[in-house]
Amino acid sequence: MRRIPVAGALLLAVLLLIAAGTFALDMRRAYVRVGGAGQTVATRYGAIEYTRGGHGPPVLVIHGAGGGYDQGQLLVEAVLGDDFHWITPSRFGYLGSAMPAAATWDDQAHAFALLLDELEVDRVAVVALSQGGASALLFALLYPERVSSLTCLSCGVVAAASGDQDDANRKGNLLRMIYSSDITYWPMSRFFRRQFMGVLGASRDVVAALTPEQRSIIERIVEYMNPASLRSAGVRMDNEAALPGERIAAVTAPTLIVHARDDLLQLYHNAEFAAATIPGARLLSFDAGGHVVIAVERATIRRAVREHILAHD
Repeated sequence: MRRIPVAGALLLAVLLLIAAGTFALDMRRAYVRVGGAGQTVATRYGAIEYTRGGHGPPVLVIHGAGGGYDQGQLLVEAVLGDDFHWITPSRFGYLGSAMPAAATWDDQAHAFALLLDELEVDRVAVVALSQGGASALLFALLYPERVSSLTCLSCGVVAAASGDQDDANRKGNLLRMIYSSDITYWPMSRFFRRQFMGVLGASRDVVAALTPEQRSIIERIVEYMNPASLRSAGVRMDNEAALPGERIAAVTAPTLIVHARDDLLQLYHNAEFAAATIPGARLLSFDAGGHVVIAVERATIRRAVREHILAHD
């Protein structure tokens, strides 16, 4: 009878060793992938990391929560392509960018301007994803002469008092906990990707209906959030800093808002509010796609974003 517990303990030990080895290998690859790939400039807000590439009209690409310049590069691949001169900064607290004390979204907007000054880029189109929307909107508000157009993809804009908002806030708090370290995020990215898509704001129906190509895009986004420890400070800011709200009424840049009605993380009321508040804003909405709508409706969104940028270049 004693052999059964011993055999179980040995099996558990082997599984733990395999998991530990896989974790170490995955982390080594993740740290190598982001190590030295970005460039940095020194500003009064500390270091700002970025990458750039492509040729054509300049576009500032602002990543969402859990991202960094690498998520910005995935966004370039999904909706832009290399026939634009893309610039993908890591926001405060992400990868090689500093986390200034008591930083605000206004500070982040000013930091974008300083980065563009260093790169000698006067005017850009701005494309922002999810929680990158707050600083993108304020950059357009504070530097109207530097923004040719603004595109908000599933962006957070304003909080609402509702049960759905409470549920979205719980998801945000859970994400903050998951991103707190490599060891808390890695299992989600490695073994529970389907479940994690739900935390990221996609319903079970959306996840079940994903094609292999759509699933591949989302899985790369999830994988590229490793290593989480280099992003945790940024995630905390994303979860705590106040959204711009009514201030966006002063945005003058031609604005395209893309959102899915069934988004469970950045609720659809964000899109409705932005479309009603920003003068002349255009809303492209989808009934389904959740917070991963850029993968679900990639072709339509890619065409709309490119046309929007080129029409106002």
